[in-house]
Amino acid sequence: MKSIPITSIEGFQIGQAQDLEGGTGVTVIINKDGATGAVDVRGGGPATRETDLLDPKNMVQKIHSVVLSGGSAFGLESSSGVVRYLKEKGVGFGMKDIIVPIVCQASLFDLSVGSSDAYPDREMGYLAAQNSEQNVFESGCKGAGTGASVGKLMGFEHSMKTGIGSAAFQIGPLKVGAIAAVNACGDIYEPDSKIRVAGIYDRETKTEIDTEQAVLQMATQAMEGMNTTICCVITNADLDQAMLTKLAGMSQNALARTIRPVHTPNDGDTVFAMTSNQVPADLTLVSVMAIQALSEAIVDAAKSATPMFGLESWSSLHQA
Repeated sequence: MKSIPITSIEGFQIGQAQDLEGGTGVTVIINKDGATGAVDVRGGGPATRETDLLDPKNMVQKIHSVVLSGGSAFGLESSSGVVRYLKEKGVGFGMKDIIVPIVCQASLFDLSVGSSDAYPDREMGYLAAQNSEQNVFESGCKGAGTGASVGKLMGFEHSMKTGIGSAAFQIGPLKVGAIAAVNACGDIYEPDSKIRVAGIYDRETKTEIDTEQAVLQMATQAMEGMNTTICCVITNADLDQAMLTKLAGMSQNALARTIRPVHTPNDGDTVFAMTSNQVPADLTLVSVMAIQALSEAIVDAAKSATPMFGLESWSSLHQA
């Protein structure tokens, strides 16, 4: 299995746009031919669009874009810009002489970073869709990861900056990749290890605090509800929607391997999956590759982030 750029998976184009001053942004994954789509939502506080449509028993099997954004519920507006872009390109679900682009979305809460009035709007969504024509992806404080942070359990002043990340792998003609914008309640760890990457940080004492231990110590206190990890797995594997739904669910194992705690009532953890259905492949193999890719994408989102808005990051604490 070899590592490949996320942008090398044929049929998909990725674009990003952000407001660095306001601290928010949007990342768009587009398949103009229509990709089989699925979703698995585990967090207790999601902000999403068109997830019910992805139930295999419903009519639409193909989608044209997944949008990951900041802005919480306000940020859901950005997908309307993506819809407009796709309509102008003649991309969508055909109903007689009408074309309706199918765009799904999940948003994370970044309103406590930068400006609380800043969120991805239709114009930013349209710009990200336009930028996808260059098919360039940057990890770190870009796109949906612009305002992402972790470690907010003890207040924003104890959080650390994270962002968006990616990873992708190839075996023969089979390609599987993942993108993750990490704004989790829990700490970020290297997969299946005790190596902590980001979480609660006390700037006064310059010490890192374990979130799970903090939860136990704060048993009688209210928990902050500003957390979500939103992801998209993309592949060229030939899977039907039911199989792809299983893939999205199994890919949540990556969150369990890298985020502690995860899927809390305060999280909106959501994993989308999209496939261009080009390469026959075993679902178990694709799932193992997806879990590996998403695990690395989550760590990449933390390690690629830079200090912003007064928050330290892994890069500022662990690199000379």
